[in-house]
Parts: sequence; C-alpha cells; structure tokens
Amino acid sequence: VQLQASGGGLVQAGGSLRLSCAASGITFSRYATGWFRQAPGKEREFAARISRSGESTYYADSVKGRLSISRDDAKNTVYLQMNSLKPEDSAVYYCAADSGLVRTSVAASYDYWGQGTLVTVSS
Repeated sequence: VQLQASGGGLVQAGGSLRLSCAASGITFSRYATGWFRQAPGKEREFAARISRSGESTYYADSVKGRLSISRDDAKNTVYLQMNSLKPEDSAVYYCAADSGLVRTSVAASYDYWGQGTLVTVSS
C-alpha cells in the first residue's frame, strides 16, 4: 500500500496550493481519506476528511472555508485545495486512508499514511 502526497511548496500569504495524494495497493473507493498536518514542534492535527462516496466532507475549524477536500476514484487520488493561505498553515501535510465508517479526526483511526509534503507560507 502506498499513498504518495505531492503539491507542496513555498507560497505567499493569501496564495493557493493544491495538494494531491495518489493511492495504490488498496481499493480506494472503500476508504475515507483525510489530510492532517504537522508544524515544527507541534503535534499532528486533523485538517479535512472526505467520505468514501465523496458526498460528505469534514473540516477542522481552523481551515473551514479556506481548504477544500475532494476525490477522484477513477484516479485513486484525493486532493486538498488550499486558498487564502496563512503563515500558520505552514506544515508538513499528510494524507491518510481510513477503512472505518465513522467520521473521525483522530489520527490513530486511519489505516494508511502517506509520506507528507511540505507547505511553507511566507508573510
């Protein structure tokens, strides 16, 4: 099983980025997927989640209205569109896949993890 995250980079405050996470080795449509992030010296925190069907999304309050998660099962890929970025959004962003049916923001509930992609937002 592999989750390959990409799309990170350096962007100015107010700018946008789109992260991608391509999955292989799993039946992607059977997994809800999420994005987490971890800033230096801080714990990993939940950012967003999308259900298996793509019909339901769930966001942390800190990113609501600025980040948008979507998925394309034909490409086994989940996306995170990040708009109106702030310096406090700087972190390594990780994608994760969850076989469970219960909506959760708890990292331990997710079965598989990608390697992370670095997002740096300059002020």
